[in-house]
Amino acid sequence: MLSEKTIRIVKEITPLVAANAETITRRFYERMFEANPEVKAFFNQAHQHTGNQQRALASAICAYFTHIDNPAVLLPAVELIAQKHVSLGIKAEHYPIVGSNLLAAIKDVMGDGATDEIVEAVAEAYGFLADLFIGREGAIYEEQASLPGGWNGTRTFVVAKKVPESSLVTSFYLKPADDGPLPPFKPGQYITVHIDHPHTPTSPRNYSLSDCASQPHYRISVKREERLAPDAPDGLISNHLHDAVEEGHRIELGPPCGEFTIDPAAVAKPIVLIAGGIGVTPLLSMAKSLVKENPEAKVCFIQAARNSQVQAFAGELRDLAVSGRNVSTKVIFDAPLSGDVEGGKCDTAGFITTDLLRDWTPYSEAEFFFCGPKPFMRNVHTSLQELGVAEDRIRYEFFGPKEDLVAASV
Repeated sequence: MLSEKTIRIVKEITPLVAANAETITRRFYERMFEANPEVKAFFNQAHQHTGNQQRALASAICAYFTHIDNPAVLLPAVELIAQKHVSLGIKAEHYPIVGSNLLAAIKDVMGDGATDEIVEAVAEAYGFLADLFIGREGAIYEEQASLPGGWNGTRTFVVAKKVPESSLVTSFYLKPADDGPLPPFKPGQYITVHIDHPHTPTSPRNYSLSDCASQPHYRISVKREERLAPDAPDGLISNHLHDAVEEGHRIELGPPCGEFTIDPAAVAKPIVLIAGGIGVTPLLSMAKSLVKENPEAKVCFIQAARNSQVQAFAGELRDLAVSGRNVSTKVIFDAPLSGDVEGGKCDTAGFITTDLLRDWTPYSEAEFFFCGPKPFMRNVHTSLQELGVAEDRIRYEFFGPKEDLVAASV
């Protein structure tokens, strides 16, 4: 446990750290990549390029310092981050690297304000949190390896099939190259694709598993992200997968990870799945698994997309409504093409609103799962709050570094 002295000091310096948090995290990454370039491969350079990684870490530090006297509040965030760390292969030996560079960054930014007493307190606080992560991550590694066909690190898979799902999304069906057993995964989890790209060697990317959990393959469905500049890391890997990875090619994968999951057998309440854009992938896996494993479960699936050209899985969504006796679906286009509404390719034009959720979902009792772009998710979360849906009935997934939907929640 943390000493009372450390808790007191950390609480005292929290306002100062919060005011300089992003400056500290930017300096931290600069120092670490220079002093320990071997860890750079663990980090998505697109998130570094946009500053999202730095902002997410700053938010996490502020949250930890704010709740230093009650770390149990942060356990859900610990689980999310531990799953992400395991997906990237982060081990116990990496924590001293992070700790030394973080303390050095704090000294660089705070200068004389970072007294020996303060540095010692922050070091103790970091050590406590590191031990928490190391313990949880060790348990996840053991669980992965113990499953039939389970593994740690990477395993070679073959692209058995490559299927365009829309103008932007392509699915890759992946089977083990050794023809060994495929470990089960929890609907909503993701796998890590390791690409040896000339611009970002062995760059890992997480992609949600988009098919039913009982299939003899893993399926990921990748959106082609826009390249903001020829030399920018944005969209580098997604474009490589679309353009260069074909059927028969081999690819290295990490085992399934992630805490945004559902247990179909344990579902007792109605489930509402709300997807925006490529956020449909983990929710489709949940819906298909629910239909297969718990056909009595009531499922409402809302898919929001721009139009029929970019909508992925239109056919699979229709099949869900036909094959699932307790499944209802609704498709909303916010920029429909000519004929989209008249031709029945969507149910309505516009956006997801509080009124729509009130009229179309059993909001007073349902559990809600949603995923999509941040503005979309913020809008859905606000609507659920307006409907009085309790937070313990709300689950959501971010693609990329996690930042809060509501700024005041930190």
